[in-house]
Amino acid sequence: MKINIGIPEEERSAISESLKKLLADTYTLYQKTHSYHWNVTGPMFQTLHILFMTQYTELWNAIDPIAERIRSLGYYAPMGGWEFAKYSSITEDKEVPKAKEMIKHLVEGNEAVIRTARAAYEPAEKGNDQATLDLLTQRLDIHEKTAWMLRSLLEE
Repeated sequence: MKINIGIPEEERSAISESLKKLLADTYTLYQKTHSYHWNVTGPMFQTLHILFMTQYTELWNAIDPIAERIRSLGYYAPMGGWEFAKYSSITEDKEVPKAKEMIKHLVEGNEAVIRTARAAYEPAEKGNDQATLDLLTQRLDIHEKTAWMLRSLLEE
C-alpha cells in the first residue's frame, strides 16, 4: 500500500538512510559496551561493570525505537551484522582493551553516535519529520551526557 504521511518518498528514503546509520552505530556501541561489561578488569572493576551495564541497557532500549522509526517511514531496518558493519562508523575491537582504553573507546563511540545523529537532522528537517527530529534530540542528549561522564573518568 502506498505511504502517504506527508513526507515525500525521496525525503523518507534520505531520512531512513540516516536512521540506518544511527541504528548501526547504536547497535555496534551496544555490543561494544556489553562486551566491556563482561571483560573489564582492574581496580575500577565494580564501578565500570555497573556503569557499562547501565549504558548497554540504555543502548539496548534505544535500538527498537530507531528501527521502528525506519519501518514507520516505509523502509526495512538493517538485518544482521554484515549490514550493521556496512552502515556503522564505529569499529569493533580486535582484542580486549585495558579498562582505561575501554573508557576511551566508549567516549569515541558515543561521540561517533552524536555525529551520526547530528548528520540525520538535515534530512529530517528537510522532510519536516518531527517524530525523527524528536528521536534525534533524545539520542543526542543521552550520548552527550554519557560521553561527558565517561570523559570525567579519564581525568586525573
